[in-house]
Amino acid sequence: MKLGRGSDDARMLADSGQGVFPESWAGPWQAACKRIAEAGYGAAVYDAYRYNAPKIAELVGPQLAIGLADRVSLIAIKASCRAAEILPAVAARAAVRLNRDRGEYAAWLQLMERLAYLAPESTSMVLERMDQLLSRLDVSRLEAWLLAGVRSSGSDAQRRRAFFSFDDPEAARWLDHESGSLVFSDISDQLKAYMVALWGQPVPLRESNSITTGQGRRRAGFGPGIAFIPSTFPGFIGAQAEALFQAVVAHIGAHLQYSGNRFPVAELKPLQVALISLIEDARVEQLAMRDMPGLHRLWTPFHTARAAGAVTAPSLMARLSRALIDPAFKDDNPWVCKAKAMFYRRQQEWENPLISREIGGLIGNDLGQMRIQFNARTYVSEPAYRDDNLGLWDFGDQEQAETLETELLFDAVDIEKQEEDDAASPDREREEQLETEEADANRVSFSVEDEGGIPVARYPEYDYLTGRSRPEWTTLVEYAPPPGKASMIEQILETQADMVSRLQTLIRSARVSRPQKFYRQPEGEFLDLNASIEAMISRRVGEPPDTRVFGRTERRGRDLSVQVLLDISESTSDRVVGSNARILDLERQATALLAHAMAGLDDPFAIAAFCSNRREQVRYYRLKDFDKPYNSKAMANLAGLQSGYSTRLGAAMRHAAEALKRQQTHRRLLLVVTDGEPSDIDVTDSQYLVEDARHVVHLLAMEGIDVFCVGLDSGGDSYLTRIFGRRNVVQIDRLERLPEKLPMLYFRLTA
Repeated sequence: MKLGRGSDDARMLADSGQGVFPESWAGPWQAACKRIAEAGYGAAVYDAYRYNAPKIAELVGPQLAIGLADRVSLIAIKASCRAAEILPAVAARAAVRLNRDRGEYAAWLQLMERLAYLAPESTSMVLERMDQLLSRLDVSRLEAWLLAGVRSSGSDAQRRRAFFSFDDPEAARWLDHESGSLVFSDISDQLKAYMVALWGQPVPLRESNSITTGQGRRRAGFGPGIAFIPSTFPGFIGAQAEALFQAVVAHIGAHLQYSGNRFPVAELKPLQVALISLIEDARVEQLAMRDMPGLHRLWTPFHTARAAGAVTAPSLMARLSRALIDPAFKDDNPWVCKAKAMFYRRQQEWENPLISREIGGLIGNDLGQMRIQFNARTYVSEPAYRDDNLGLWDFGDQEQAETLETELLFDAVDIEKQEEDDAASPDREREEQLETEEADANRVSFSVEDEGGIPVARYPEYDYLTGRSRPEWTTLVEYAPPPGKASMIEQILETQADMVSRLQTLIRSARVSRPQKFYRQPEGEFLDLNASIEAMISRRVGEPPDTRVFGRTERRGRDLSVQVLLDISESTSDRVVGSNARILDLERQATALLAHAMAGLDDPFAIAAFCSNRREQVRYYRLKDFDKPYNSKAMANLAGLQSGYSTRLGAAMRHAAEALKRQQTHRRLLLVVTDGEPSDIDVTDSQYLVEDARHVVHLLAMEGIDVFCVGLDSGGDSYLTRIFGRRNVVQIDRLERLPEKLPMLYFRLTA
């Protein structure tokens, strides 16, 4: 419905723009208002623009204020009239938050326009939260956060709504990351080492359960032999945030070291549970500081409670916490004084966990008689490094157990059971194995079995639009290869007897290693100075000189390791033109011949295959590892490959390269065989995964790993060349020649 506006409206336009829009901009300003009024977006949109545009003109100039009308129209059309109504007021506040920087403001407006195209259903939700977002992010980081939401949900509008409404915990996680807050994943390896250094225990550290909401997300937790750490601690930055993470790990370690068996809840009231937990926190910290006095300097800076203010249960408990760790802290509150005196009178009994229950129960009764209200649902232990203390309690069969313990251990009961048993076991050999497995997992973030697959690592992914990598964006899930028949591979070698014979001839002549200099040769490329000097000395003293005065450089032997990475996405199930064979069949034949050649050369080599089902499930199959022989089991793994899913190439190359990096050879080669452009069902931008794979190739080159690609897509020259470089791609236009070409290519690469 268009608005009917007459002389009153014209007068309002003139009044609202008076002193703001110079005479030269008065006409465009009125035209912009008229355009919005007559577009049919509704009175609310028109009024929002007419009211806020003059404010924007004062802050960043009339041109941007008038230009906002175009964005209002576009967002009304692409997203909704509700979003268009919100935009002008948000734009006015954004101009203030961006410090009236016209360049930044113009970039922000362009970003809102892109958002309407990329996530129209979520535009109003983002605008409603814009004050919160701009309080933590500049425009560049806001763009990265918005793109993270779009990338994570692909074409699924419902998932985008969940992200931008913060129903998806990933939204808060990525907001923390983009805001520059220190995130657990950034220092998880350091914290694991810190735990071992303090307590001598390789305790698995995991990021807190993402389904936990509210204040609970801000506190750590622990179970038998495992610890859960929040992703971040809002309000703590830089060195203080790092110290807080260390304080958390030290505190949980103290519990695991000194707390012993869990306390039964029985008939205790929530207030008594909280106070017994508080006393137990103080008790284990005192024992820890007795053994390691430096922990006092780590923990006490976070105790900031003052002996003043409102007398509430949380404030009194925070004051008591400080009094129990810092004897010099003075607090005249009778309840705090009594509890502190009781605790220190039992100093000789601090080794006994039962005193925590005794003292906590008594002071809980006293606090109850003071008729001070305690809300267990909103209570958060203080200071921030203290855990939620659920790990101290045995809730038995009570319903409370299901509520409280599920929040702590939801994603750990089944998937961490083995690690809990291992960490609690006195068998040091098993503990060392656990450490090794965790180190090899490249910052394992979780382990959930899915159809037999085990997530082993999370890898970053590069976004070319922001020029930055998103850490831990993809999840690598390893699957056991489906079993096949080794006789299939043996039959391939028999039917390709001519090729096998040619390979054996090449094997005998192949050399690839570090160049070595050989001295005292009868002929060569350079003079051997030492031999030449000795020959001259022999001539001077009248002895016949040794004529072997030359040197030359040769490659004797081989010094090469190869990782073969096979694309087994759904497209490899297609039939080859003019043949009954599938693309996957040809890949299998070519790999069988190549493996035969490499095994004959005694080159260290590994074979793996991959496909993907969104970023949460990049499926990886180890057919043969570097330290395993090429035997009937490896052949059966190769024979059993099946096509399926998509092609998230970058993540697969990152994982394959991890094994290559550990090979101590002169050359390390990653040989990729793929039949299609990188793609996945959660990615709509065709360039996104291409640019990520290209970024991976550049990173691996800097680490001394050569990456070469065999392309089976006759139309894929452009994107393969962009990813791997023109010299590192060979395009096979006749797929039936792949079994012949791949082994020959290998010998050419390693000559």
